[in-house]
Amino acid sequence: MIDLKEKFSVPASPEEVWPLISDPAVVSACIPGAELNELTADGAHRGKVTFKFGPTVAVFRGEARLTYDHPVKRCLIEARGIDQRGASRARARFEVEARGTDTTDVTLEGGFEVAGPLEMFASAGGVHVARALLAEFAANIARVIEQRRAGSSDAIPEQAPAASGTKILGRALLDGARSIINKDKGST
Repeated sequence: MIDLKEKFSVPASPEEVWPLISDPAVVSACIPGAELNELTADGAHRGKVTFKFGPTVAVFRGEARLTYDHPVKRCLIEARGIDQRGASRARARFEVEARGTDTTDVTLEGGFEVAGPLEMFASAGGVHVARALLAEFAANIARVIEQRRAGSSDAIPEQAPAASGTKILGRALLDGARSIINKDKGST
């Protein structure tokens, strides 16, 4: 399991942010390449996430189970999926929490694993790609809040396009470079 613990801030109160990040339709629309297809009879959300890295395209189809604790603004996410082309399998388990007053600090803590042809890529750069996707998600949520404050009545934002290899890979490489530089600074 690859551990991931991230935090981002949204310039709005938790009362404004939580209804958005606890709405699967809004969340999927704000994650580049994510698509929500159905809610099953047993409460699972089915969909897919598409990642593009140059000529390589990975489409993970799967499902997520969401367990909310609305009074404390917390959600447990358990997800699994299969890349149809390369037969890679992915599993993830994260806890998301929103706290704050005027600004909402959103923490995501948990981990993911990938088995199959994409396993080496996930082990080497998966955390950096996840961080880049979270940064895009945070920016999109902030944009939705701005639009709603400006009077837009759209309940769900326009679907974010598939995760672009150039943009996401660029952010991931920058994040990886920062990690290496910070590690080197700590050892000198």
